Amino acid sequence: MTDTPTVSRRAVLGAAGAGAAGATLLTRPAAAATGPTLWSQPAHAGVPEVHGVHLQFGADAAREVVVSWITPQSVARPRVLLGPAGEEFGRSVPAETVTYTDAAARTEVFIHHARLRNLRPDTEYGYAAVHEGTTPIPGSFRTAPAGRAPFVFTSFGDQGTPTMGKQITPAGSTSPIWVNDNLGSPAGADTVTGIERIAPLFHLVNGDLCYANIATDRIRTWSDWFINNSRSARFRPWMPAAGNHENELGNGPIGYGAYQSYFSVPANHGDAETRGLWYAFTAGSVRVISLNNDDVCYQDGGNSYVRGYSGGAQKRFLERELTAARADRGIDWVVVVMHQVVVSTANNFNGADRGIREEWVPLFDRYGVDLVVCGHEHHYERSHPIRGQQSNDTLTPIPVGTDLSTVDTSKGTVHMVIGGGGTSAPSNGLFFEPAACRVITGVGPVGPNGKRPPIYVPESAPWSAIRDKEHSYGFAAFAVDPGTRPGGPTMMTVTYYAVSGPFGALTPVDRFTLVRPRRDGHR
Repeated sequence: MTDTPTVSRRAVLGAAGAGAAGATLLTRPAAAATGPTLWSQPAHAGVPEVHGVHLQFGADAAREVVVSWITPQSVARPRVLLGPAGEEFGRSVPAETVTYTDAAARTEVFIHHARLRNLRPDTEYGYAAVHEGTTPIPGSFRTAPAGRAPFVFTSFGDQGTPTMGKQITPAGSTSPIWVNDNLGSPAGADTVTGIERIAPLFHLVNGDLCYANIATDRIRTWSDWFINNSRSARFRPWMPAAGNHENELGNGPIGYGAYQSYFSVPANHGDAETRGLWYAFTAGSVRVISLNNDDVCYQDGGNSYVRGYSGGAQKRFLERELTAARADRGIDWVVVVMHQVVVSTANNFNGADRGIREEWVPLFDRYGVDLVVCGHEHHYERSHPIRGQQSNDTLTPIPVGTDLSTVDTSKGTVHMVIGGGGTSAPSNGLFFEPAACRVITGVGPVGPNGKRPPIYVPESAPWSAIRDKEHSYGFAAFAVDPGTRPGGPTMMTVTYYAVSGPFGALTPVDRFTLVRPRRDGHR
């Protein structure tokens, strides 16, 4: 199509900081122009701008990426212009539009998803998201490698937004002030800056993204979250897991309608009600499985109590995925991302949940899951490798090693709590001394507040390895080293960084190495 605007990689990066109001430097095909032209296309009256651009991988992260953005009303011809780095845009990919109506605001939101297929592995692309009557917003991404190759990914949970969404009038005053109403803090912006210092291939969000379900205006809170994070999420996929605060009363049959609309993640081949709530994708030699714990947790933590909502479908999906991953000689690592936790040594906070230990931990053990990353508790800690459970009321996980620097994950699974994404309610000051755990083993009858109170049983914590008592905020980075010899060792070097300040200063707090044999050895 010779009349399609095209853009070089240089032009995309040059315009990336301009924002929606900035001009975008575009080039035309050679027949149309001899050099760059400045395409400044003011929005037509009444046409909303491209807002909250964010990326997601497809099931094969080497060949499929989805570009998504949001508008408050219907738009014409939403599409993505695409081209490899250093080349002009040669493709125009139409976007599919999905909508949901927020039950509280009675307002419809439009989300546009352009699925980019047949991409080249381990290749950098430039793109621009656009609809009729507005200025394109540029971005770029790199596809995952196909097969064994080094790369880095990152993870945190429990972010919130750094913005103000509610007005209150303090006692003794007549002047209202704005406050944050989604458990957010300025640290929710600092952690994004920290992620961009690492510039990972992709980022895992371990649930409780923006706490919209407790906010005055749920739509505004989601909007603020995407505005804050788009400076990272339009350059690398942010792959989420749904947490209890993604459960919003009235939004969809089980409360996840907003979350399911904002993200277009790989299909789970379930029904429409559970679309996007669990999924998996492959990047290099890593298989990532995202789960929604509210299906199995006892804790009543969302706007509605939905334990058991999938009727076992999610557990069957998990076992199918684990079976296939361990049968695939190209997959070395299995990483699970979910929200609620199997381990926690924080007192007077959420605690661990026996429901996960009952339903999913035996599968993690049976199929040798290497790593589980979670949020829910607002601090950082990790377990020793665990395999098996004690025969007690809490099903206490059994540690199979105590080396703090090198962990053989073929012997047991490491669980990491990475819940310092930005929330204003950190839990790193609440650790038991010595390490211990409160486990939710059930819930009581519905109380006056409409919630089922948790029933806690204490346990010792022989599985506890490292806890960060000093820092409230941070994220983990995982550097995958595939190794060089079939059947030889492959490694994943893990660094937990504390983040402080508006410039995202990083302080390494915990560093260790996961090792396991490659799956391509002779049998």
